[in-house]
Amino acid sequence: MVEPRKKAKGRQPATIDSEENTTLAHGALSSEEVVDTEARGDAPSATEPAADIAVRDESTEAAEEEGEAEKEVKRPEGVAWYVVHSYSGYENKVKKNLEHRIASMGLQEQIFQVVVPTEEEVELRDGQRRTTERRVFPGYILVEMLLNDDTWYAVRNTPGVTDFVRSGAKPIPLRQEEVDKILKRMEAEAPKIKVSFRVGQKVRIVDGPFEDFMGTVDAIDADRARVRVLVNMFGRETPVEVDFLQVERV
Repeated sequence: MVEPRKKAKGRQPATIDSEENTTLAHGALSSEEVVDTEARGDAPSATEPAADIAVRDESTEAAEEEGEAEKEVKRPEGVAWYVVHSYSGYENKVKKNLEHRIASMGLQEQIFQVVVPTEEEVELRDGQRRTTERRVFPGYILVEMLLNDDTWYAVRNTPGVTDFVRSGAKPIPLRQEEVDKILKRMEAEAPKIKVSFRVGQKVRIVDGPFEDFMGTVDAIDADRARVRVLVNMFGRETPVEVDFLQVERV
């Protein structure tokens, strides 16, 4: 009797019938690729741990980012801040128009910043505190730029711009201390409190232990945002100090 021939032993093709098997198959493949890579000498050597390479790569990336930041901050000689006049109430629209014009004309290396000076302001309205953004110089926009014929033409002919603030025919640059003061004012963490009363005016206290008391403003402390009010208490005028937002003008 002839015995059936035995199947030759060898590697059988893998059958992948599930997501798990697919993952395992890819894992095996990756392992083979790693072995092959190490055989070619592409993998990190024993004398240079992978951790050291990672640290070196991070240091290189940090240095490159720092270099790019320095490159962005660097300004050519002659750059200054100028004041541009626009229609009041259209400052933000003019800012967008100018930024679009700078990009379309390729003037990013000559006109660097367009700023509408604003600050946060808190006021008491209908018994509630409301925070709004107030334009510091209505109708004016600051532009950091290198003044030449091209940049002057680009800014001057932007829709909504009426002119540069100038002395004679030449635009006047701002002093750096003036610019620093304006930018610092914009970055202030504490919003400015809007005061609608003056010394000698009648006010009503609308919050706190003296709520509904009427009185006269005796003194205003803008640094501390406090106001001293003379109220009629026990038949005589008594000074009471409250927060700006605790009083309203009658």
